[in-house]
Order: sequence, then C-alpha cells, then structure tokens
Amino acid sequence: QLQLVESGGGLVQPGGSLRLSCAASGFTLDNYAIGWFRQAPGKGREGGSCLSNSGSSTNYADSVKGRFTISRDNNAKNTVYLQMGSLKPEDTAIYYCAVSPVQAGCIMEEYYYWGQGTQVTVSS
Repeated sequence: QLQLVESGGGLVQPGGSLRLSCAASGFTLDNYAIGWFRQAPGKGREGGSCLSNSGSSTNYADSVKGRFTISRDNNAKNTVYLQMGSLKPEDTAIYYCAVSPVQAGCIMEEYYYWGQGTQVTVSS
C-alpha cells in the first residue's frame, strides 16, 4: 500500500527552525520527484520545495527560497526532509509531502499522491 507520512510539525517562534520528515512506504522514491507544499487557513495550497528523483536538482517557490531546504536521507532513501529556517508567522500552515511521476520539477498539478500533512505554527 502506497503511503506518505509526514512528521515533525509543531509550534516554533518567529526566526526559529524546524525539520519536517516524510517517510514513503509501498514504493521507492527513486522513480518519483518529491515535493513539500503547504496550505494556510483559508488559502490555496502553495509554496513548493521539490527534489528530483535522482536527488540532483531542487526547485523552490519564491516564498520559501533561501530559507527552506529539501533533502533525502542518504541512508534511508525513502525518507525526505524539509529543513525550515528563519520562520515567519506567514509560514504557518499544514505542510504536505507529495510525489510526482514527472521526475523533476515543482508544478503542483503534477503531484498526484499526497500525505495527510503536519501542522506548523509560527508564533510568539
């Protein structure tokens, strides 16, 4: 059974850091691009941070570029991380990981299998 499970969300102060994890089971990430997207209350899903299937290229939305880093665990290759830094209150959202059969790129409509999400709240 295909499954993506996110973890690592929580409450963090502005300016702080947080690392999210996405564990895939039932399939291998070697065949897929993987991305992190988010959805704030009352808003659409946005803010992609994406990694190609080979792990050699990344793409980031302007809203997170320079602050977020997506990476794959070199040992547990079916686990992907999102390291978030310099967090702002506007980063508050549910964060989802998703996979795309298009092996590179960050076009959200190409991501067809999604996890259940993890809540990130940035507040003092």
